[in-house]
Amino acid sequence: MIPEADAANELMRLARQIAKHNRLYHAEDTPEISDAEYDALVRRNAELEEAFPHLIRADSPSQVVGHEVASSPLSKVTHEVRMMSLDNAFSDEEVEDFVARVRRFLSLAEDEPVAFTAEDKIDGLSCSLRYEAGKLVMAATRGDGQVGENVTANVAYIEDIPQQLPEGVPELFEVRGEVYMEKQAFAALNAAQEEVGGKLFANPRNAAAGSLRQKDANVTKARPLRFFAHGWGKVSERTWDTQSDGMEVIKRFGFPVSARFYFAPSLKEALQAYREIERNRAEIPYDIDGVVLKVDRLDFQERLGFQTKAPRWAIARKFPAEQAETTLEAIDIQVGRTGKLTPVGRLTPVSVGGVMVSNVTLHNRDELGRRDLRPGDRVIIQRAGDVIPQVVDRVVRSVEHPKYIFPDHCPECGSEAVAEEGEVDVRCTGGLICPAQRTERLKHFVSRGALDIEGLGEKTIDQFFALGWLESPADIFRLRKRREKILALEGWQEKSVDNLLASIEAKREPDAARLLFGLGIRHVGAVTARDLLKGLSDIHRLPEKAREISTYRDEHPRGEDESEGKFTARMVEQIKAILEVRTDGIGIAVGFALADFFHEEHNRKVWDDLLSEVSPPLYEVATVDSQVAGKTVVFTGKLETMSRDEAKAQAERLGAKAAGTVSAKTDLVVAGPGAGSKLKKAAELGIEVIDEAGWAQIVAAAG
Repeated sequence: MIPEADAANELMRLARQIAKHNRLYHAEDTPEISDAEYDALVRRNAELEEAFPHLIRADSPSQVVGHEVASSPLSKVTHEVRMMSLDNAFSDEEVEDFVARVRRFLSLAEDEPVAFTAEDKIDGLSCSLRYEAGKLVMAATRGDGQVGENVTANVAYIEDIPQQLPEGVPELFEVRGEVYMEKQAFAALNAAQEEVGGKLFANPRNAAAGSLRQKDANVTKARPLRFFAHGWGKVSERTWDTQSDGMEVIKRFGFPVSARFYFAPSLKEALQAYREIERNRAEIPYDIDGVVLKVDRLDFQERLGFQTKAPRWAIARKFPAEQAETTLEAIDIQVGRTGKLTPVGRLTPVSVGGVMVSNVTLHNRDELGRRDLRPGDRVIIQRAGDVIPQVVDRVVRSVEHPKYIFPDHCPECGSEAVAEEGEVDVRCTGGLICPAQRTERLKHFVSRGALDIEGLGEKTIDQFFALGWLESPADIFRLRKRREKILALEGWQEKSVDNLLASIEAKREPDAARLLFGLGIRHVGAVTARDLLKGLSDIHRLPEKAREISTYRDEHPRGEDESEGKFTARMVEQIKAILEVRTDGIGIAVGFALADFFHEEHNRKVWDDLLSEVSPPLYEVATVDSQVAGKTVVFTGKLETMSRDEAKAQAERLGAKAAGTVSAKTDLVVAGPGAGSKLKKAAELGIEVIDEAGWAQIVAAAG
């Protein structure tokens, strides 16, 4: 068993990773990893939580369903009955364990039968349809299970969804199911999108989600979406006692139900249904990634109830990944918006599970080297979870091919590409000059947490960048010279142009910490930027300090007689001395990131160019007298009226230290909704706890 401290750190990393992939999958419809990779992360999280239950975090994936609806253009809808997720099983043994848990929970005799329903698990977007007096009045996506998006206008164009139900339907009736797109329709949509230069979708699930979650329902109307019902939510008067009877009622009222819906009187028949569906999987016209098993009796379901995110009476038996053999023709490097270099394999096209695959992710430099993959190799690939293909293994190499050398410079801009100590990802250090990163860096530079330039939104940056007006942050401050050209653009008026230029001019003397944060240097977040400048005060000194760190790093590598711990402690102490800071948050990662950034000549030119346009004053932390002056404050849970960075900045202004963990040195904990282990630790240590409103009173009293 790993040490508790290591488990806590890994749980933190897993929570962040899984939250990111939940956001990409559920909210942005742009997954970066396969279902199998995602499932592996969730399973590892579950293993650690089982071993260390007291370390379960408030933001743990075991406590969260889907993803919170945040900046969607669609209005929000609160579900009267939560839309839950499902726990997964990856083997028959895990299904047997599930059934054993059901029996134990219900205290059933060994000879008392438990019947199930089994149906294919469609890879689509969950949707709830609310009918009142037989009329469709609301359609909503699942969202985070509690709050979803209003897609009522959009589902009006899905032929499978009736707008009016026949007589005999309950007064209030919520039908739940999946909006999906068939494989053939998906291929035709992508072909049409490619022809007009539009967005290509990764798979049918993403196409369905992106098509349904549209502000303009006419976009949905043009997309061939389908719907299958698989259950119900709120019902004013239920007349059925089993899951199977309920689905017959839903079918009778005009909703399509999967043709692969089975009643299984025992676990044996349920697993037979799973194997039957798996055997015919390639012939099914839509993507599925498993079979859902549900306890049939509704009185059993009601007694079993729910865990945090999933019912105890249902489980998804997931399919193993499908595989095929082909040739790895070439290895290309893609540069992401954060500078990450990702190797992508170009394959001789091959059909995997009925889908033609020609590209495959090779993950990162270390994984590529570990597998020793080379262009010309025969490889076995799989569509794990039917999302992103990946290489499973290399077939024995019969002909020797040249070894692939991973690039040490960015293929987009020529800047050095490095991997930080302890990390597998290689990243371009070009940052602000790299074409693959430039627009995203510019958007970050003007964002609310950085320079906060009102009127310069993402679409405007994309527009000005495409016109060649914005290449670097300094160009923002030269837009005043393009006033007449901006006025000539569609949608711009004198007032809007002048307001934009005034917002830009107002940032000529920006807050130094915001300016530093806006540069997007790796590991230099808003709080770290403030911590750095509290020591240095003058932002102009950073390049010189970065050179000192770089020189020290080169001249003082880890000695043969020096342990890793001693090396780290020595290096951290030296970095802090160079940067003139005492804050615990400044260490090797921050120091080396600064060294790498300013080592790159392109970045130094961008830096000098920017400082020729702006004049950030010396950074001074103005504090006021307050009841928390000199105390250590920890913020935990979700803050509803401000960001975490804003709260920490308030604490600093009040003369307090904002810490990340609760310890005996903590004086005050500010807890929002969802506060977990930190709140528990505070209670154990007898530390004062207040809510966000209480903190607001402290801030207001300080003036």
